[in-house]
Amino acid sequence: MKRRELRERIFSMLFRVEFHAEEELEEQLRVFIDENEPMDEKDEQYITKKYQAIKDKLEEIDERINAHTQGWKTNRMGKVELAIIRLAVYEMLYDEEVPTSVAINEAVELAKKFGTDESPSFVNGVLAKIQ
Repeated sequence: MKRRELRERIFSMLFRVEFHAEEELEEQLRVFIDENEPMDEKDEQYITKKYQAIKDKLEEIDERINAHTQGWKTNRMGKVELAIIRLAVYEMLYDEEVPTSVAINEAVELAKKFGTDESPSFVNGVLAKIQ
């Protein structure tokens, strides 16, 4: 599976964080993996590992986002945009394999695909302040 596809699946899992209690998230990960097209073990491990790493740092990621936004704290953001921004911020700050410019570009592409017409510019604007 290509990195973009992996990123889309991680985004889909992060989106669920806003709709389920912490104790349900492990089960949601299993459901997510079962309901998607079969993937090889390497891809499943990559998705699971990265999702868990992001979930474990959500408080830090949200603090970073909130510190750089005015009038748009994480509790006011759309769920799609928030999941995309969280993924990108994680990649920018903690994933040494992903250059910041790639994290931002991929986030904007996710916003184009899954968000509203305004989502790409909103995501880009927030991430530009954080970098």
